[in-house]
Amino acid sequence: MAKKRLLSGIRPTSELHIGHYLGVLRNWAKLQNEHECFYCIVDWHTLTTKYKDTNDLQKNMIEVAKDLLASGIDPNKATLYVQSGIPEIAELHLLLSMVTYQNWVERDPTLKDMVRLLAEDEEKAKQEITYGLLGYPVLMSADILSVFGELVPVGKDQVAHIELTRDIARRFNHIYKSDLFPEPRPLLTETPSVMGTDGRKMSKSLNNDIKLLDSNEITQKKVLQMITDPNKIKKTDPGEPNNCQVAYKHYEIFADKKTLTTVQDECRGAKIGCVDCKKRLAKIMNAYLAPIREKREGLNNEKEIYEILYTGNKKARQIVQQTLLKVREVMKLKNW
Repeated sequence: MAKKRLLSGIRPTSELHIGHYLGVLRNWAKLQNEHECFYCIVDWHTLTTKYKDTNDLQKNMIEVAKDLLASGIDPNKATLYVQSGIPEIAELHLLLSMVTYQNWVERDPTLKDMVRLLAEDEEKAKQEITYGLLGYPVLMSADILSVFGELVPVGKDQVAHIELTRDIARRFNHIYKSDLFPEPRPLLTETPSVMGTDGRKMSKSLNNDIKLLDSNEITQKKVLQMITDPNKIKKTDPGEPNNCQVAYKHYEIFADKKTLTTVQDECRGAKIGCVDCKKRLAKIMNAYLAPIREKREGLNNEKEIYEILYTGNKKARQIVQQTLLKVREVMKLKNW
């Protein structure tokens, strides 16, 4: 298959956890060998919900960049850049918003998910919606179309947003009688459901995550907090791995088939207690994460990280500037 131009982004809200790695970063590292990849740290998107607290924004941006590099993103293969380093994306967002119907934005499930993060009470959440948050889906479309993205790696729950981007591209092309924008396609990716230590979706805000940068000791401490089979109270009680609400789910992700068979036999036969079983799981997880953590420890020169981002910004900006020149020309705007 011929290489396509691919774009994906990640918000710099904090250090990344194993859910990010398994669901996004591992796939990014694979895709950079197959396509022309643009990976963007989308700091403007962070402001749509966290505009009141930006104290750690720069720190988080660097930490996320370290996580990306440690997870195998190669700046010689993929373009790694920062959204706010490309001001032309903001102008493209403005121009695309002119042709985007309001009801298209309001029914976008991505926006609805973002609103739910603001408050549990629906009415209170609606009161917290800013103009910037309302434009979130169009800004995401601008990210994709700014580099003429053809593929966007997403899970099934995000396909609707790519459809919105396709609608915007199609409407723009129709209004201005052009074929300027490609209609990007979703590149469906299998993303394992990674539970937090408490059984809910893994999230820093829920304090149930295991970070890529966590030490072996911290990882074990967190794994020992994982929920297991509620019916296995004592070591001598037989358990059922399928009822092990969190720990066994992580075994299925990180352990090989032989280990899974052993876990099933020991649990059902009451041959091991949950504490010892989770200690073994922690060792397996730490061994899996060791190469990433070792590489991350070597990324301690902040100046070098910035240089990588500056280089990526320069490359991406040259492309986006050309995109915007063409957009302005098609819309009959003068290129001053």
